[in-house]
Amino acid sequence: METQSSPKALTKLKSSCRSTELVICCTSLDSVTFLPLKDLRFVETAMLEHTWFISSMNDTHEENEAEHLYFPSEASKGRLLCMKGRNKEDGTKNSYAFAWPESLPESATLLKGLTFVSDTYYDYKNLWHGLTAMVPFVSWSIKNRCLRPNRWLLFHWGELRDQMGSWLYHLMQANFGEVEIVGFEGGANGPYCFEKAAVMRHNEGSMGKARKLQVFDLLRCKARGFCGINPAGKGQEFNEKGQPIIRLTLLMRRGSRSFKNATAVTEIFAEECAMVDGCVLKVEQSEDLSFCDQVKVMTGTDVVASPHGAQLTNMLFMDRNSSVMEFFPKGWLELAGVGQYAHHWMADQSGMRHRGAWWDPLVQEECPTPHNDLECFKFDKNGQVGHNETYFAEWARSILNQVRISKLEQATRNRSNLGACVC
Repeated sequence: METQSSPKALTKLKSSCRSTELVICCTSLDSVTFLPLKDLRFVETAMLEHTWFISSMNDTHEENEAEHLYFPSEASKGRLLCMKGRNKEDGTKNSYAFAWPESLPESATLLKGLTFVSDTYYDYKNLWHGLTAMVPFVSWSIKNRCLRPNRWLLFHWGELRDQMGSWLYHLMQANFGEVEIVGFEGGANGPYCFEKAAVMRHNEGSMGKARKLQVFDLLRCKARGFCGINPAGKGQEFNEKGQPIIRLTLLMRRGSRSFKNATAVTEIFAEECAMVDGCVLKVEQSEDLSFCDQVKVMTGTDVVASPHGAQLTNMLFMDRNSSVMEFFPKGWLELAGVGQYAHHWMADQSGMRHRGAWWDPLVQEECPTPHNDLECFKFDKNGQVGHNETYFAEWARSILNQVRISKLEQATRNRSNLGACVC
């Protein structure tokens, strides 16, 4: 009787693995079968439950937690996760396998400790997209006695990525300590096997709201501590007249989705702020701020007003129940779909109050292909945001009054959140 590791059996296994129809070309090393990390059979469902990344393994589902895989586990039958290949352009050329600790592939390198393995449909440089990919790992860590990874392994569509954006890197450093991102340098394609591995491939997935709030509380607390800021935030502030201080920040951006006339917008908000006793206005240029500058600015903000964009992800660092005002260029309301509500979702998940949005009704330049929605959205997506003096003034006035009342009510309650830094 042939064993799976006999030369004759291996020849049969290699032959049976070659199926161009199913795109499952695989290689066998000893008794271990390597499969494509990106399984093209699941292209249409890549963001759904059965994803193309490590497609042969179903997720573990736990109440309020993100779907995940863990190795070794009962689901993996005690086997470790192994990977080989470092292709950054085609995920089908990278591969994975499961192996028992005592039967690792030939020439495999065993990486000790815990590895966090992430695959995202988006990227790790955009603040919002990167954050949604990392949140499940923070949640998993909280649930598992605040375990910290020894390293990170990042993929996008099964393609290897060897770095995070600076903002995301510092946020993970604040939470987990030093961040080592595996790039499989030195020219070796592997295979590499991981003593322990937690794999996330659905971003926030099915995480419950309470868990998301806990994760964002922890990230806020850790980032403040990392940057030398009181983790509890600014607390209640009152002026000499006993009125609550309201800190309003205009968080500006350059280029796409910037205000056409930032000076005019600033003057509108300055006028309204001046009419509210205790209101303090700051104008910040998001691109000019370091990570800790952003944490400091937003920790000291009660109301942030900003065009739609990644910089609004910094709402994470405001105290809970702070307010967000968002602005869009023409075309977003009609053509952007649900993606335009990303910061509504984040406000809800992080304990903030999204106070609505304004969509510019005036077009700068007519779309050259008006009957093609996708092309028109691409045309309008990065336009600039105009302003409506009357609407902006009334909106700012209303929000500042609501925040003033809310702060007076909060003054009678204990706002301490000492349990935020659970890890």
